[in-house]
Amino acid sequence: MKQQKKIFLVSPSPSTFTERDLEALRQEYYVREAVISNYRGSNGLKHSLRIAFEILRGVLWADLTYSWFAHNHSYLAVTLANLLGKRTIVVIGGYEVAREPEIGYGALLDPKLAKRVNYIIQNADHILAVSEFNRREILELGVRRYVAVVYNGIDCAQFSPGEEKRDLVITVCQINRSNITLKGLDTFLETAKRLPDLRFAIIGRVLDGSIEDLKRDAPPNVEVIPSPSQDELLQWYRRAKVYCQLSYRESFGVALAEAMSCECVPVVTDRGALPEVVGDVGFVVPYGDAEATAAAIVKALQSDARGRAARIRVQREFSLEERRQKIQRIIEEKPV
Repeated sequence: MKQQKKIFLVSPSPSTFTERDLEALRQEYYVREAVISNYRGSNGLKHSLRIAFEILRGVLWADLTYSWFAHNHSYLAVTLANLLGKRTIVVIGGYEVAREPEIGYGALLDPKLAKRVNYIIQNADHILAVSEFNRREILELGVRRYVAVVYNGIDCAQFSPGEEKRDLVITVCQINRSNITLKGLDTFLETAKRLPDLRFAIIGRVLDGSIEDLKRDAPPNVEVIPSPSQDELLQWYRRAKVYCQLSYRESFGVALAEAMSCECVPVVTDRGALPEVVGDVGFVVPYGDAEATAAAIVKALQSDARGRAARIRVQREFSLEERRQKIQRIIEEKPV
C-alpha cells in the first residue's frame, strides 16, 4: 500500500482560498494546518517565536510544505524546508508581485518585502499562479524552474442559480478606503448616477469607516450591504442579472467567478486577469470609464444567454475538482 504524503499547509489568516485547498488536500493526504493569525503572544517577540516554532514543527513533520501567499510565514517555511531538504509549494495570490505606485498597492513597493518575495519565488520548488496574468508577473521577477497556472476553484454546487433574475447590478468586495479606488467603487457609483432607474448594490465586509463615505456619495439607487452572511451573499448573486468588477487590477477575481457561477452577466475592466476570467461571456470596459460601463450594463441586462454561458465557463475552467487534480499532479510531480 502506497504511503500517504504528509502536507503542512500554512497561511496568514482564515480564507475561502485556504479552506478549499485544505479540504481538497485532505482527500488524498495527511494534512496539518497553521493559520498565523490564530497565534497570539503577549508581546511582539513572544508572538514571533511562537509562530516560528509552529512553522518549524510543521516543516519537520511534513514531506511537503504548502504555503498560501508569499508573505513572512512562507519566507520562513521555504527557508526551513530548504535547510531540511523538504519540498515546498507556494501559491502567489497577486499582491505579492504587484507594484502599483499610483494607488500605493503591492508588496514590491516595500524593499524589505520585495526581497523576501524574490527569495520565495527563486527558492520554492513549485510556484502556483492563480492566472496567466499572475504567472507573467511572477516570471518578470526572474526565470523560474517551475511556475504553473492553477486557477482558483469555485464550488459550482453552492454558487448556483436559484431565483428569478432581477434588473439588479451588484459588486462585491471588502469595504475599506483603499478599495474605493482598487476595486473601482468610485466608478460603480458614477455609473449608477447615469442609470438612475436601475438598482445597484455594493456588498462586502466592512473594514473601516469608509462605508460612511460611500453612503454619503451614493445616489438614491445604490444600496450598501455591510458584512453579509455567506447565505445572504449567495442570495444577492442569485437575484442580480449583472455583476460588475471595475477594479484597477485583479490577479483572478473570486467574487466575479462566484457571481458568474450564479449566472450573473459580468461587466469588468480591461485590467489584470479580469478579461482572462470572463473570456467571451461578458463585457470588458476601460478602467474608470463610467460612461462605457453604463453602456455595457445596459447591453448585459438584455443578454440572458450570457448568464448561462458564464456559469458553463466557470464549470469548465474554474471548478474545485479541476484545481484539486492539478494540485495533486504537482504534489506527485506529474505534468499538469
